[in-house]
Amino acid sequence: MNVLLVHGLGRTPLSLVLLANALRRAGCRTHFFGYSPTCEPLPGITRRLAVRLGELTGPVGLVGHSLGGLLLRMAIPQVPTLQVLNLVMLGSPNRPPRLARSAWRHGPFRWLTRECGAFLASPDAVLRLPVPAVPYTLIAGTAGPRGAYSPFGDDPNDGVVAVDETRIRDEDDPERFPVWHTVMMNDRRVQEAVVFALTAERPTPVRGSRPGV
Repeated sequence: MNVLLVHGLGRTPLSLVLLANALRRAGCRTHFFGYSPTCEPLPGITRRLAVRLGELTGPVGLVGHSLGGLLLRMAIPQVPTLQVLNLVMLGSPNRPPRLARSAWRHGPFRWLTRECGAFLASPDAVLRLPVPAVPYTLIAGTAGPRGAYSPFGDDPNDGVVAVDETRIRDEDDPERFPVWHTVMMNDRRVQEAVVFALTAERPTPVRGSRPGV
C-alpha cells in the first residue's frame, strides 16, 4: 500500500523519516510531500498536493502532522478518484488553534508562515473545511503544560495544540499519548498507532479506534 506523509508547519519531510521507516517495516511504500509556507501561497500548496495525490495508485494511506493534516483535508476533495484507506492526523488543529491566534500578533511568525499562518489564526477558516468523506483517525498529545500559567489552562495539550482542538466532530475521541507536538511522530507508541490505523484488516472509520493513554 502507498502511504503519503505530509509534514507540519515549519518542518520538512525529514521530520517524518522515522515514522516512514516504521511504515516500511510494516510493508507500506512511503512517499513524502514537502512545502514552504514562506515561499508558496496556500492555494498553490494544496493544488500541488492534489496533483501528488492523483499520482498515487490503489487504496492509499495518508498521514498528516499538524498543518499537514489540514492540507490533506483541503486536497482530498479535489481528487474524487482517490481511494483513501485512512487519513491519520497527528496533532492537527481541526478546530481554531488558540496558540496560532496568539502567534499571529508577532511579525516573525506572520512573515515566515504567510497565508498558512493566517489560515491557522483565522477564527473560522478551519471550521469551514468540509468534514472528510473518508475514514480518519485522530491522534493527540498530552505532554504539554497545564495549569494557571499554561495558555491552555487545565485542558490537555501537546504544547501547541489542545486535545479538544484536534476534534473534527464533537463526538470524536482522539487517541491520546503523552507526547509533545513537535516530536510526536517519533514516539514508538504513536508510530504503532499509525501503523495499526493503516494496516489493520478493517481499519476503523471512526475517530480514535483504540483506547488512549
